[in-house]
Amino acid sequence: MPQPTVKASKGPPLAQAGRFLADASERYFPDAFVFALAAVLLVFVGGLWLGEKPSRLISEFGGSFWALVPFTMQMALVIIGGFVVASSPLLARAIGALGAVPKTARGAVAFVAFFAMTSSMISWGLSLVFTGLLVREVTRRVAGVDYRAGGAAAFLGLGRVWALGLSSSAALMQATPSSIPAALLPVTGVISLSETIFLWQSLLLAAVLIVVSVGVAYYSCPRPEEARTAQEMGVLFEANPERTREAATPAGKMEESPFWGVAVALLMLAYLGLEWQEKGLIAALDLNNFNLAFLGLGLMLHGRPRSFLSAVGKAVPATSGVLIQFPFYAGIFGIISKTSIASLLAGWFVKISTPGTFPLLVALYSAVLGVFVPSGGGKWIVEAPYVMASANTWHAHLGWTVQIYNAAEALPNLINPFWMLPLMGILNVKARDLAGYSILQLLFHAPLVFLLSWLLAQTLTYHLPVLP
Repeated sequence: MPQPTVKASKGPPLAQAGRFLADASERYFPDAFVFALAAVLLVFVGGLWLGEKPSRLISEFGGSFWALVPFTMQMALVIIGGFVVASSPLLARAIGALGAVPKTARGAVAFVAFFAMTSSMISWGLSLVFTGLLVREVTRRVAGVDYRAGGAAAFLGLGRVWALGLSSSAALMQATPSSIPAALLPVTGVISLSETIFLWQSLLLAAVLIVVSVGVAYYSCPRPEEARTAQEMGVLFEANPERTREAATPAGKMEESPFWGVAVALLMLAYLGLEWQEKGLIAALDLNNFNLAFLGLGLMLHGRPRSFLSAVGKAVPATSGVLIQFPFYAGIFGIISKTSIASLLAGWFVKISTPGTFPLLVALYSAVLGVFVPSGGGKWIVEAPYVMASANTWHAHLGWTVQIYNAAEALPNLINPFWMLPLMGILNVKARDLAGYSILQLLFHAPLVFLLSWLLAQTLTYHLPVLP
């Protein structure tokens, strides 16, 4: 990739600092999988230090290694479902129409940021693909758009508010009894989405973060004469329309017929209608039904089975990090939750906090741990046993504790490139190209998340865990 050309101005001081930090993080931060392996060893050594026998630690690690297989599959399908919907012909036409809306470079970046975050409230998998393609479209149509700023804006959905929306790993897991590990269920109970993402406090927090993010994206975008465009970065967009094979054989005709996909999609959506009628919309919205809805919608939008399978094939590589790392997180969960580590950490949380400072402590701890475990669902499995036990001790609202975790754990996404990978593939960039502007967003969001997590906690009261 060509090196940046020298401009008359290097941009605002905060943008310069962000680029410097992005370069440093790319140089010294290893792959997220290394962090997962290091966390296993750290927890193992911690168990030895507390006096646990090595044989027990090894046994709990191996015995729990496959405990998250259903949850791992569910998370992989969140990515696949979002991808197949975003890459459908109808959404492709919608992206083309949206790309024609902004008329200025700054407006284009703010426009991308807004759609990144609003779409991530529906699905973070959809957001990454949808806004990645939107960046490509606006850079074709609007002159002088800084490609790095646009790419960073496309990541703001996953970088900031996705965990406060419908695809929140922690909130959906807590609402799905079959996804909650047996050792965690007595501590947290089943927490309805009405007590997490649909709290008015949570919706207000998400709205504030969206407004701030769009504002920062707009005002930090370089002027056209100072921008580093896609062309300057050596990024070329090639038209690559899907080739439609001639359905000359009966098998080919079946693969190209929309009948099969649409018919099955209608059955899937009909099932969801029955679920919502029986349980209510919020109660029926768990991980399984969420994924069923996106797969059914993807089948409907693609129509032809061949088109649908092609989209799935393109989405699968983006699931590799989830598939390989979640078993290691499950092993960490086993070591923590089934040994003295859990009680020690829960006691530590209670000892150093008060009912008033507990929300701040949860936010700070979740953000720091997120640097090493960049997975909302996987990290919640590790963190929940002792954090939620402490919440019960202090009579903190359990649903809001989940939402504090959700808001804070997304902060390190702005500096950890793990979840940028699918977007980087769409935009053909490196993490360092996006991280500078992401770090700039982090400087504004960290104090805001801590303040609102604490302030809104004062408006909620404690409820006992609800067991299924």
